[in-house]
Amino acid sequence: MGPKPGSRTVLITGGSSGIGVDLVKGFAALGDKVWFTYNSGKQRADEVLSSLPNGSNAEAFQYDMGSWESVQGLLQKLPSTPDIFVANAGLGTATVEEYVQGHHLQSQALMQANAVGPLWLTEGLLPGMKSRGSGNILFVASVGGGITVFPGMRLADGMSKAAVACLARQLAAETTHSGITVCCICPGATDTNMFQASSLNHLSPEERAAFIAGLPQGRLIPPREIAEQCIFLCSDAARSLHGAVIDASAGAGVRPGLVDKNH
Repeated sequence: MGPKPGSRTVLITGGSSGIGVDLVKGFAALGDKVWFTYNSGKQRADEVLSSLPNGSNAEAFQYDMGSWESVQGLLQKLPSTPDIFVANAGLGTATVEEYVQGHHLQSQALMQANAVGPLWLTEGLLPGMKSRGSGNILFVASVGGGITVFPGMRLADGMSKAAVACLARQLAAETTHSGITVCCICPGATDTNMFQASSLNHLSPEERAAFIAGLPQGRLIPPREIAEQCIFLCSDAARSLHGAVIDASAGAGVRPGLVDKNH
């Protein structure tokens, strides 16, 4: 059993946007010490910090999730090994185009940022968790790749998310008797800038409404809903879910054709 809420240290990658913002706010509201990363959005990170209640203990670190040097730099900056690590940062089919030009380089960037970066950071944090005999590691993947496949998605995007789900299962197998709990959550159509860019921004208002109506449950999933599930998965009540790869897609994982019809 690990520390109780209010006395934990939590590391969240990608905490300045999307689900990450609600993760930072959710853990901070419990009284936990929160360290979160951002890549180029320092202003957004500062806004997240300023939005937290007075007395919150939070700090933001610049971090490039696909860079070995940045991984090592972050590990050196952290005051200690966190009790909880949420590997939330990631690139998507549309957002990778903002950073890298060229199809082959974009494919490499997706694999590097979404799969290799979390692997490197996890390997850097594991020794401290093992020596302490406790810890929580939660990977945030995607229903596309982590659970099922959707035609029309960039191949490297789905591959990278499948790799994350595999990493979670493999790591769980390796840490069964270590006191560390490992899980993976695979959100579906979540109302984030990343999903907006990949699936909605190119649609007319009418097409957008039809797209959302055709999604499982006829809705976009609020980021806070996924964040609350993540926070639960990092609690002692979820220890029996060690090794689980959880479909948090509102039904897209079991009926992907609903989404296929909209592409």
